Amino acid sequence: MILALTGASGFVGRHVIKAAVRRGYEVIAFSRDPSRSVGDCVEMRRFSHDAPLDLNGCEAVIHLAGENVAGLWTRGKMQRIRDSRVQGTRRVVEGIRALAEPPEVFVSASAIGYYGDCGDKELTEQSLPGTDFLAETCLAWERESATPLCRVVNPRIGHVLGDGGMLGLMRPLFRLCLGGRLGNGRQWMPWIHVEDLAEMLLFAIGNLDVRGPLNATAPWPVRNADFTKAFARALHRPAFFHAPAWALRLVLREFSAELLSSKRVLPAVATEHGFGFRFPELTPALNDIVH
Repeated sequence: MILALTGASGFVGRHVIKAAVRRGYEVIAFSRDPSRSVGDCVEMRRFSHDAPLDLNGCEAVIHLAGENVAGLWTRGKMQRIRDSRVQGTRRVVEGIRALAEPPEVFVSASAIGYYGDCGDKELTEQSLPGTDFLAETCLAWERESATPLCRVVNPRIGHVLGDGGMLGLMRPLFRLCLGGRLGNGRQWMPWIHVEDLAEMLLFAIGNLDVRGPLNATAPWPVRNADFTKAFARALHRPAFFHAPAWALRLVLREFSAELLSSKRVLPAVATEHGFGFRFPELTPALNDIVH
């Protein structure tokens, strides 16, 4: 299998490359800077929002590229978040359409932001989208990936736990004993270990019955307060602090809504099709990453 991978130099992309190479795949990595080395790739190609991707020779495509959503959501930042996903996906689909022999499958990332703030309601792939900025962005993102030329899978990715990403930002604060819950801490946090995510993306490639939305989350979501306690225990630190909702809204503006919203997302499709999680529960996942 020759696999095309966008976002190859990112936190998740690097783990996908390792998992794909272990399976014997050949990986063609796409980056805005193709001179960068991203590991065991047979070839580097340029990723651009201005031209269709060169997907010649690729039998499967995983599209992960997109602006990081973390940080202060200025108008410019929000526009970059949306454009990088919608326009970037459009260029991948244009590359697929340009091929005489299209790839067998197109795995185009989405996010749990699709569902919006849903309180304690359990969410599966059949649940309706939300109406906030990130939900509307995810909806447009998924629509852009649609093509009749190959099987399309949209993994709606939860909070990814690993050696980078969210935990990379949180760990310094927690090591200084400055960690704490966000708001009242009752919001549900769908999470997934980065190794399980990499395997699930490849699972989506190999399982012909998987198509459409795929919740890429562990089967046991937790509330923010419980996540905070578990991470503090894994680091052998207390978690005394509390970031009030009003303070988050004052500092982070629109991004605070994403931190405070509740999404009790369940991986119904992955479970139904027999995906085996290596880390279904939070504490072993955190211990594996921290230690």
